[in-house]
Amino acid sequence: MERLENVISDTILYDPSNIGLGSLVDTLLSDLDQTMSLPSHYHLSSDLPDFATTVEEHSGIRLIHTLMTCADSLQRGHFSFAASLIQNMQGLLAHVNTNCGIGKVAACFIDALRRRISNKFPASSAYENDVLYHNYYEACPYLKFAHFTANQAILEAFNGHDCVHVIDFNLMQGLQWPALIQALALRPGGPPLLRLTGIGPPSAENRDNLREIGLRLAELARSVNVRFAFRGVAAWRLEDVKPWMLQVSPNEAVAVNSIMQLHRLTAVKSAVEEVLGWIRILNPKIVTVVEQEANHNGEGFLERFTEALHYYSSVFDSLDACPVEPDKAALAEMYLQREICNVVCCEGPARLERHEPLAKWRDRLGKAGFRALHLGFNAYKQASMLLTLFSAEGFCVQENQGSLTLGWHSRPLIAASAWQAAPLGDDETLRFEH
Repeated sequence: MERLENVISDTILYDPSNIGLGSLVDTLLSDLDQTMSLPSHYHLSSDLPDFATTVEEHSGIRLIHTLMTCADSLQRGHFSFAASLIQNMQGLLAHVNTNCGIGKVAACFIDALRRRISNKFPASSAYENDVLYHNYYEACPYLKFAHFTANQAILEAFNGHDCVHVIDFNLMQGLQWPALIQALALRPGGPPLLRLTGIGPPSAENRDNLREIGLRLAELARSVNVRFAFRGVAAWRLEDVKPWMLQVSPNEAVAVNSIMQLHRLTAVKSAVEEVLGWIRILNPKIVTVVEQEANHNGEGFLERFTEALHYYSSVFDSLDACPVEPDKAALAEMYLQREICNVVCCEGPARLERHEPLAKWRDRLGKAGFRALHLGFNAYKQASMLLTLFSAEGFCVQENQGSLTLGWHSRPLIAASAWQAAPLGDDETLRFEH
């Protein structure tokens, strides 16, 4: 118990009132990188500048320190000590506001650590996932940025083609496609025939969710005079999809769209290689990829935990600044909390949220036979216009070697890129077709 008292009494104090949550956490974790060796006694040095703080601020900073100590103890296999730290942190939460700031973020990570120790992971239905996804989509600009940016790139790639085919790796509720359908309806010279293949999980309770989404999109397309055909492909995992399931015709221009899906393949190297391989077989005009600009796929648990704490502190900070109704904000936060839980709690095939930064995806896609395309000024303009819908200051769109990132203040949080496949050799075609 003496070690525990050392952890909770020694702290580095800052005044968070003049600094954003993401920046505050970055500062604290930067200092911890310099002071936190924790070889055996889990003692955090307090030999740093000391500023007056309120009880709540003091408790919040102690929470961040104790979170890091708890993650380190779990990595070392000291589970009893980690459990005692969680009990202490739950007590500290009583002294902070868990509806915003450090208290909210800490509560999510404490819950995830507790679940990691107990091996109790939250179960959810497809309906619950859809509700949370929709509220996250409405609450902040990240998913809208992903959709708008990808749509603009796809629209430009389809220019001059009379028959086009979009393959969506995660249809969800089809929220991305009304805007593209309406843009194609206004295309000079008339709209093309649009085929949409949506991949999603098999439906439960005798419902065909993919078909229902397809019918809604077909009705919209009919109302704006766009010829439209929909096909749903039910699969629990992207690696279970084979190119023959997609029924691609040689006379159509193909776009493959992956919004925050490819990272789910990286647990097994062969899985991501196989999927990228059959994408090349399709010979798409464009492949649009949007991924979290984060590094949550490191081998060490403490490294992954630290990166996640950095990243989600900024995401929550940005969400707090968005004008959204409290009930919708709560559901959007639950969406993020489930991501955090997967990053922190799960290992092996159960850990799906294996986010990697744009630089790693550039390297991986390049080695798989893809070349980067420049997203261009129109995509940048669309993304910048999107941010005017949100009154919160702090969001920023940046160009990065032809790709675009959306971030909060100085930190990029998601990255959008576009790719074109190099032609396959005969031996490669045979390998992926069998």
